Amino acid sequence: MKNNSCAAMLLLIIVLIFPGPNARADDPEGTLEKIARTGEFVIGYRTDASPLSYENADGQPSGYSVDLCRRIAAGIKVHLGKDDIKTIFVPVKSSERLSAVVTGKIDIECGSTTITLSRQKQVDFTLPTFVTGGSVLSLAKTGIQDMSDLSGKKVGVVKDTSTVEPLRDYLQRNLIDAEVVIVDDRKEGMQRLDRGSIDAFASDQIVLIGQVIEALHPKQYSLVTETFSYEPYGLVVRRNDAEFRLVANRSLVQVYRSGQHIQIFNKWIGRIGIRPSPILVAMYQLNTLPD
Repeated sequence: MKNNSCAAMLLLIIVLIFPGPNARADDPEGTLEKIARTGEFVIGYRTDASPLSYENADGQPSGYSVDLCRRIAAGIKVHLGKDDIKTIFVPVKSSERLSAVVTGKIDIECGSTTITLSRQKQVDFTLPTFVTGGSVLSLAKTGIQDMSDLSGKKVGVVKDTSTVEPLRDYLQRNLIDAEVVIVDDRKEGMQRLDRGSIDAFASDQIVLIGQVIEALHPKQYSLVTETFSYEPYGLVVRRNDAEFRLVANRSLVQVYRSGQHIQIFNKWIGRIGIRPSPILVAMYQLNTLPD
């Protein structure tokens, strides 16, 4: 009897330490499972990153990245075989865009987020969706035409963005004695530029172009054409969620294969006379992956 009791106790310990294949205590719910369970696909979008992601005059999410995410939403419906999946848009700030994905507040972030190795410690990214580089915007009256004109000037840049360190590195390497001023967001950066408390505002070139497009008096600004960094954009997804990332990537590849990316680019960016750069064209071609 005593031996039987010991055997039973040992069996109980084994079960508790090594749960069977159906136990899910340490098996977190995947994004696709969450979408299927809730019937909602939650997209996080930036309100201030025109022409990639912003709110239009009616307060609706708009832009190049938002359109790509709408295509992914359609792909998820096909994958799950559910036409009644509802797409929910949630605005997110630059400072919270990664944590919103990590905590499950949103399922994907559609904005202007650069793919970096350090960010991949927290999140994963889809295939690249855009390629740009850091540049600076100034008031035309200041006469800033290129990066060397920043010597002795104050340059604003948004905190915790991938623009901060490349800007500092470029200025240091090229012995340009400019003061880097950290601001909370693009809105503050543009406000400080307009009132003259900074001489230039640094960000990704395509985002700066969007700021000019949205401005009441666009001709008062001057954009430096050279870039000081390489900024490949991707859509932010949860780390180690391969199934969801694959569905998102399949949707993007379908867009690239079908040529819909040309229509989306022209709708949001080409309409202001900007043509795809050679590196962006190459990005589209390289990501037209076979099944």
